[in-house]
Amino acid sequence: MHVRVLLFGSVREALGVKDLEVELDAGATVGDLRARLADRHALFARHRLLSAVNQETVPETAVLADGDEVAFLPPVSGGAPEPEAGSGRCTLHEEPLDVHAVEARVTGDDAGGVVTFVGAVRNRSKGQDIRHLEYEAYPGMAEREMEKICDEAARRWPDSRVAIAHRVGQLAIGDLAVVVSAAAPHRAEAFEACRFAIDTLKETVPIWKKEFTTEGESWVEDHP
Repeated sequence: MHVRVLLFGSVREALGVKDLEVELDAGATVGDLRARLADRHALFARHRLLSAVNQETVPETAVLADGDEVAFLPPVSGGAPEPEAGSGRCTLHEEPLDVHAVEARVTGDDAGGVVTFVGAVRNRSKGQDIRHLEYEAYPGMAEREMEKICDEAARRWPDSRVAIAHRVGQLAIGDLAVVVSAAAPHRAEAFEACRFAIDTLKETVPIWKKEFTTEGESWVEDHP
């Protein structure tokens, strides 16, 4: 059977390609695929990589099918064609983010509190001067994972609504990288939902950040 392997962030850069075509025996698992790739590229054996099949995270024991899209995701930094801005709760954009447009996705007559977190590119990191950043995402899966965050926030804080927008591509100092807006009947729930959303996004959504500093460049991979 035939599967397509997608590569992102530091793994894509190390191998110099965006995807690989691999032939496997019927019944092969994600672990079998990783072992096959490790025979060719040692980083698959030593690198902390999360497995996803058809944009859903899976264990190493998951059995693959012909035509599957498999991604081995490096640790995230902390978001297909892009959806039209404002078309859903969660979006990726190459263009500058519009804070008010994101807030408009959650506001309503029942919203007694609206809380918005805005993340911007700062000029220093880890003692080094930043020149600019680059964000890369796994399209489709990134929006899907952000939607899951919004659904979970609504479950934890009933009547709350959350929307997320994230930039991809090159960002200059001061550019907005992410906007998270949360609305709820009361301010406490809005604050909690917003904080939950940005904290979880930084841990689970397949978006990677590369820092370009005056000392060099490197991928930021903080989470397993």
